[in-house]
Amino acid sequence: MKKLLYILLFFIPVVGCTNLDSEMYDVINPTIFPKTEEDAEALVTAAAYAPFWSNYWSGIFTEGEGGIQIIGDMTTDLGDCNWDDAVWTGVLVPEFTPYTGGVTQFYGYVNSISKMTLTISRIEGVDMDPEKKARLIAELRCGRGWMAYLLYDWFGPVPVATLEQLENPLREEILPRPTKEWMVNYIETELKEAAKVLPPVYAANSGDYGRMHAGLAHTLLMKLYMHEGRWSDAVACGRELMKADYGYALQTNYEDIFTLENERNSEIIWACQEKRDICESMWLAHVLPSQYITKNENIQKWNGYRVPWAFYHTFEAQDKRLKVLVGEFTDAEGTVYNEANPGTGNEMTLGALPVKYGEDPNATGEGSEVDWVVYRYADVLLLMAEALVREGNAVTSEAAALFSDVRERAGLSRYAVGDFAGVQDFLDKILLERGHELWFEGCRRSDLIRHGKYVEKAKEKGSVTAADHFNIMPLPSSAITNGKGIVLQNPVY
Repeated sequence: MKKLLYILLFFIPVVGCTNLDSEMYDVINPTIFPKTEEDAEALVTAAAYAPFWSNYWSGIFTEGEGGIQIIGDMTTDLGDCNWDDAVWTGVLVPEFTPYTGGVTQFYGYVNSISKMTLTISRIEGVDMDPEKKARLIAELRCGRGWMAYLLYDWFGPVPVATLEQLENPLREEILPRPTKEWMVNYIETELKEAAKVLPPVYAANSGDYGRMHAGLAHTLLMKLYMHEGRWSDAVACGRELMKADYGYALQTNYEDIFTLENERNSEIIWACQEKRDICESMWLAHVLPSQYITKNENIQKWNGYRVPWAFYHTFEAQDKRLKVLVGEFTDAEGTVYNEANPGTGNEMTLGALPVKYGEDPNATGEGSEVDWVVYRYADVLLLMAEALVREGNAVTSEAAALFSDVRERAGLSRYAVGDFAGVQDFLDKILLERGHELWFEGCRRSDLIRHGKYVEKAKEKGSVTAADHFNIMPLPSSAITNGKGIVLQNPVY
């Protein structure tokens, strides 16, 4: 792109996917301002929510080939795929370059931050309920901090345009990448300010369920602090999220978290709201081989995603999470598929089937109305346990208890402080536990990086170029070319 601050000068009506019934516009016209509360809501829904969709193949959280959770996990020891699509080149066996489209594709989401900045400016002058306006602006600030965090975790600092720069879209101005300190402060400020205004959560039966809330903002802050090694700040976020105001709790059964019947359960912090013909997830279509028996025979099955056998074998045999990480199945003719008998069509060659999500009984193809989970409480509890140990450089009873709460739900024995040989043993065990609990939820890459094992796992997958610079992704070559020496590539790439 020649100009890093391009703004499209027209409106395009599209359909929303946060279960917020309002008209949406996916671009901001700098010559037109919203006049009513409904206009403001439409713009906010488009700017603050559309980038985070899981809408078939669109949105940063799609479970398709363009989803950051999926791509991230596929670069690690817990992900593989049967397909040879170009997007997987340099991803499944990590060999990152500025031309690796599967990892560089997310850079374009930096424009969504600009869109949110413009939207804040556009709605500030709308004559509407002040509290409602404040909440909408807080949602936009939460969205800016959220997207900035995702991109920072992936690429390192990315250019963030000011309102002044955006309001003159025809001016060519190439923005340099900010410092790490500036980027972290920007993310932290946006999320903290949003959390001051937004409600703790929205009730499952609320018409506002699916909107951003303080629980989401604090979860993102916690992840930022873990990324930066600010353990005491991460602990503070964990304690905030454990307050009764939020109402978060582990579900009794792991598999119930991801079913249509149990959507909006107390473990969910934020999920993409899926709805027929508007936004639909495609998880089972991406996973299941055609021979796998489902109650709904109309579900599409593409025989794609797998959890490698090596990772599968790290689970304890009695782990209840293996109910939805399928290591063996029988087809309608009685043929058994497993590691020893993987089938002739790569049904089980690469690994186990990460079924995880329940069926949509009314699905007629690849789409499903089962909400796509982005963040949940088990993640918070495990991060809290890790942060406590890192903060004090000692295994505490509280950390062991939080760790054990997640293990116990999986049908495994609880840990006492004496069960750990020391801090490193605790950290090694919780890293493995997070992999067992959060597979294909987009945590594994950042977890491995934080524990200093991402490059090691990349080499185990067969990478010959993996080195420490792989801990952040390369910017696309186009960004560097068009940056004319102002936008600099990450080191080594």
